[in-house]
Amino acid sequence: MPENVGMILIVEDEKMVADSLAQILCSKGYDARVVYSAEAALQLVEQWFPDLAILDVMLPKMNGIDLAVLLKERFESCHILLFSGQPTVEALVKKAKSEGHEFEIMAKPVHPTVMLEAISKRLSTNGAQHCQA
Repeated sequence: MPENVGMILIVEDEKMVADSLAQILCSKGYDARVVYSAEAALQLVEQWFPDLAILDVMLPKMNGIDLAVLLKERFESCHILLFSGQPTVEALVKKAKSEGHEFEIMAKPVHPTVMLEAISKRLSTNGAQHCQA
């Protein structure tokens, strides 16, 4: 179980994927919250400040990279982990890089062990320090 429990936001429009990931994270002691759209994520972060956001790149209406940019503008110290099962996200990544944003994208499906290692690595960089607005 993690020493410093992190608050993790999961934004994924595939309900089964999102709920399964949240269940895994909760079983490891993380405080994981799930929403199924970027719009719902923006509403949630009005009241709850995640240490890390796991975002699907291909979301309806607003994509995960645009959401990541908004979250980083609001919560600079929050970590972002993007994941996608679509090979066509390269243009979105290039656009974000051209605007000065660097994001790592993991390919779906992601094995739970790999995801947990990535989360642990990001949260242990400077500890699970809860982000403030």
